[in-house]
Order: sequence, then C-alpha cells, then structure tokens
Amino acid sequence: MEGELILSEKLKALVSILPDTPGVYQYFSAEGKIIYVGKAKNLRKRVTSYFSKVHENRKTAILVRNIADIKHIVVDSEEDALLLENNLIKKYQPRYNVLLKDDKSFPWICIKNEPFPRVFFTRNVIRDGSSYFGPYTSVPMVRTILDVIRRLYPIRNCSLNLSPESISKNKYKVCLEYQIGNCKGPCESLQTEADYLDSIAQIKEILKGNLSSVVTHLKGMMIQSAAEYKFEEAENFKNKITILENYKSKSTIVSSSISNVDVFSFDEDNAYGYVNFLRVVDGAIVQAHTMEIKKRLDESKEELLALGIIDIRQKFFLNSKEIIIPFNLDIQFKEVKMVIPVIGDKRKLLELSERNVRFYKLDKNKQLSLRTPQTRTNRLLDQIQKDLRLKELPHRIECFDNSNIQGAQPVAACVVFIDGKPAKREYRHFNVKTVEGPNDFASMEEIIFRRYDRLIKENSGLPQLVVIDGGKGQLSSALTTFERLGIKGQVAVIGIAKKLEEIIYPDDPIPLYLDKNSETLRVLQHIRNEAHRFGITFHRNKRSKEFIISELENIPGIGEKTVEVLLRKFKSINRLKSIDKNEIIALIGISKADKLESYFEKLM
Repeated sequence: MEGELILSEKLKALVSILPDTPGVYQYFSAEGKIIYVGKAKNLRKRVTSYFSKVHENRKTAILVRNIADIKHIVVDSEEDALLLENNLIKKYQPRYNVLLKDDKSFPWICIKNEPFPRVFFTRNVIRDGSSYFGPYTSVPMVRTILDVIRRLYPIRNCSLNLSPESISKNKYKVCLEYQIGNCKGPCESLQTEADYLDSIAQIKEILKGNLSSVVTHLKGMMIQSAAEYKFEEAENFKNKITILENYKSKSTIVSSSISNVDVFSFDEDNAYGYVNFLRVVDGAIVQAHTMEIKKRLDESKEELLALGIIDIRQKFFLNSKEIIIPFNLDIQFKEVKMVIPVIGDKRKLLELSERNVRFYKLDKNKQLSLRTPQTRTNRLLDQIQKDLRLKELPHRIECFDNSNIQGAQPVAACVVFIDGKPAKREYRHFNVKTVEGPNDFASMEEIIFRRYDRLIKENSGLPQLVVIDGGKGQLSSALTTFERLGIKGQVAVIGIAKKLEEIIYPDDPIPLYLDKNSETLRVLQHIRNEAHRFGITFHRNKRSKEFIISELENIPGIGEKTVEVLLRKFKSINRLKSIDKNEIIALIGISKADKLESYFEKLM
C-alpha cells in the first residue's frame, strides 16, 4: 500500500507540472518501457483526465494501473502534435496504442537525384533528394505508368555516372537502347541535359496527375513544329498526345470542376478502423488507398481518422490545400481547407470513397471468415454485443412471434439462433391455450411462460438474448412473465418493430436505430423473419387441418376417432378421394368406407 501511495504522489506531481499547451505525452511502465503515446491540444487537461475518473473500458483501466512515469514534449500546434505522435507510435509501437503499419514494401516510382535522372520502380525510399511518387497499391499499375512514360519519353535506363566530367572525357559509348530508339544518347552528348530535364519535368507532372498541363505543352510543341514544316516532329508530338489522352480516359473522371482535392472517409469494426483516401487532380482520381488501424483502447472515430489522415499525408507526400472529410475533426491543418460536403460533385466523391472503405472492410471480413469461421463468429457476436449494449456475448438468441386471424387458431413460434446461425432443430411451435379472442399481449405472456418455465424445470440453460417481434406492448408482456418466473435481469430482452426497424429496450422511451448495413440489424431481421415464416406456416397448416377435420366429421356415421385414423394415414382429402377403396376398407371397415364413397360422389 505504501508503494502505491508513493507512486500515486509521484504521478500527481508529474501531472501538476504539465503545461496548458499542445504536445505529446508518453506513459512508461515500471520497467521504463513506453506503453502509450498520445497527443493533446492541452497537455494538462488531457493527461489529468486519465486519473480523474473510473474508466469503463477495461484496457484503459489496465493502462492507467501500469503507468509508472510520464514524460511530455511541447510543440507549436495540435497538427505538430499529431505528426509527432504518429512518428513515435511507428518507432516504439507501444503496447496500448493503435497499430499503424509502416507500409515500407509498397511500390514507388523514383526519379533519381543525379545528372540525367533515371525513372524506375522501387520499394525502398531513400532520403537522398530523389523524388518519389506513390506509394501505389498495385504493381501492374506502376508498370503500366512506366510503360506510358517510356513510350512518351526516350530516357536512359542505365546506371552510368553521367556527370559532365565523365561525358567530356568520352568515357562511354551508346548502347543498343540508343540504336532501337529508347534513348537519345546523353552519354555521348547526343542529347543536351536541358532537353532531358524538360522531359523529366513533364514526367513529374504526369506522375502528379497533372496530365492536362503536359497535353497543353505537347500541343504547343506540335503546332510550333508544324509551323516550321517539321512534320515528322509534329506527328511524334501528336502520337504522344494520343497516348496521354488514352491513359487519362482510363482514369476515373469525377468532375472537371474539381482540380486538386484529397478525399478521406472512415469505417470501423470492433478491432480496426479503416481510412480510405482518394486523390483527385484535374477532375480524375489518380490515386487511391485504404489503410487499416488496429485499435488498442476505446479510440473515437475522430481520433482514428485524424491519425489516418496525418499518416497518409506523410506517406504520400500530399500538399493539397483542400481535404474532403465525412465529419468534423477537432484539428486544423496549416493552410488546408477542410470540407464536409452535403450536396453536389464533392458529396458524390465522398460517397465514392465511403463505398470503397466499406467494401474494403467487408472483403477483409469475408476473407477472414473463409480462413477461420470461428473468428468470423466471434467477431459477429462481439459486434452484436457492442451494438445492442449486452452484458454477455449472445451465443444463443431466441425470437417469438404470434399468429392468428381475428383471434381464430392463435399460435406462436419460437426460433433459435446459435452463434448467429439458425438452429432449426431447436425451433418450437405453440398452440395458445388459455387466451380467447385476439389478445397478442396475453398470448405472448402465455408462450413466454410455457417456454422458460420448462427450460428452468429441465435445467436446460437460458438464452443470452430474447427478441420479441412487436412493439412496447408485447415487450412489456414478456418482461412481466420473466419477472413472474424470477429470471428478470438474467436474460436481455428487446423488441423489434416492423415498420421502422426500431430496437425497443425495457424502461427506455427512446428506441435504437441501427445502420441499415449493420451486421447486427441483418441478424435481427433474419431471426425475426424466420419466426414470422415459421409461425405463419404452422398457422396455415393448422387452419387447413381443422378445415379437413370439420368437413369429415359432418359425414353421418364418421366420428372423431375415424377422422383421426384417416388423417394420420392419408394426410389430405384429395389423397383420400384418389386412394383405392380396398385400402380404406382395410383401415376403417366396409360400412364406413361406403359412407365416405357416397359423400365424395355427391360432391362431384
């Protein structure tokens, strides 16, 4: 206890000296290892919040218990704090921080910092003054771009040191690449450095996505060559323009009015946050990427999106002055306008990004479920538990539905889902016995009582979640019965209303509305529809059977027991009509068989 008191006093002293400025804080374990890095607009307020309340999130509570030391770094702005936090997380990978992938293996296109620069594919970014474009998520896309560039501009692909001294000393001779027209021979001064660098400048514009400026430049050169009667040169420029326009036509055109914009969207599940990025230049999408961020604590979507934006802007060397985002962020980037579009082309662009991030998440989860079905099940149950605010994982869910026509033949159905899937052998039908007339509430009370009274007596175990197909009245009836059975509070009970798909909770006047694409809502809809289908089928069969019984009992000389024997054997009146008379005689005797035959002949 004394050690804990000294530790507590030490942390209080460290927190008390924190400044009210932006910065980054680092938490250390007793072994001196960084266990968490965070950024703050106000260091003192942010760090104090960790020690001034009881944390509902278990991981956060464990983190706080393991803090033995605190250090901080003051910066000029919250954006600087976010940048520093991002770099420190990547460097130290603290146990309780989100997991950011470094993505060092992504392909890039490099324009080397050297005389007569080479343009080539690489996976290693070396900070030597060279220009890097990417990263790209597709190697075939990189090779396609490089092929377009080489068809447009004959640039060297050798690794010779083409310094002015080496060229002036005639150290090198042109190679086969020169002979076949893929290089203009700068190694023998057959191409000037100014002409070569002009091609490199145009290549940079293409890699930035600024195709229109390159096309405009080439058109000017074509017109000039034609005016000087250099028709072969003009034809060469025309061919280059055609290649570029064909390449541009394969890009996704969104709007000619949108020039230089970065678009970010966000989605998440229990374990990961997903950030999609689209880069739009001259009305076309020239780059796209989705990153995933492994959650460690109960991070908000705002925190995860801000961290993703910082990481992607660093990684892709982005400098756009306008960013489209789906919701407000409590951070402002220097000289950058942040827009949340409501209508128009920018809104459509954001929706495109949102579709991409959603499909990325769904594809990842599908692949995961194919590899490890149990992992998919656990993830689904975790999601249902989180969405519906349940205390336990809903391994077993039971759903009830009533069926009747103006109170006639009232029945009910109970369907069971185990680990998110129908367990059809566990489905049960109920004939309502104690209720007269159309009274859904009383019918629900009877069925719930009969179901769980039996489970309790048989010691069969209770479900973690019960779903009532109906509104507040049916839900209230179910709760009354649970209280009567003495198990209220042991089982989570919710209602689902059909019209607006409202999730209704006991003692909560405000219903829950789940996202239309939510997996939780799909499971609830599935179990509700199964209960309805199962109940309707039973009700239809019961009405049909009662109609047959009433018809046969009207035949003089045919009693209730005879009807029961006939139906057990032949199932329906149509089959009874078509069956050989000798079979009927063998079952009920010749006298009753004659009466049946006489009755059916009158009907015909």
